[in-house]
Amino acid sequence: MPDSLAAQYPKIYLYRRVVQAKLFIDEHHAQSLNLGNIANEAYFSKFHFIRLFKATYGKTPHQYLMAVRINRAQVLLKQGMPVTEVCYAIGFDSISSFSALFKRITKLSPSAWQQKELQRDAEMKSKPRNFIPNCFAEMNGW
Repeated sequence: MPDSLAAQYPKIYLYRRVVQAKLFIDEHHAQSLNLGNIANEAYFSKFHFIRLFKATYGKTPHQYLMAVRINRAQVLLKQGMPVTEVCYAIGFDSISSFSALFKRITKLSPSAWQQKELQRDAEMKSKPRNFIPNCFAEMNGW
């Protein structure tokens, strides 16, 4: 095996294991996950895994898990699901901790964010031209 290929193989192998752990988080985000579960999925020690994950994704595994959960919460809230059901559906055990994290990330409480999004969707349906970018409208002579 050429030296360049031998030097590259371990990096690719490590990267694939980190990606495997990320995909595990994506698939199991609603379950009770801890760092040990996730690191075991990639066959790394916890501390080595945190360093590799952060170097790859720019976030710790916990930060990434919270981001995935909040993104999923936004989807469910936009569909009209009650805040309490969303909280438990995405893997939180406490409504207050879910609400605090959601507000820290989105700057709105889950219910206020949901009302805003549902109102925006209703407005888009009633006045769709208001949501077309001006540059696109001008290009088409509107």
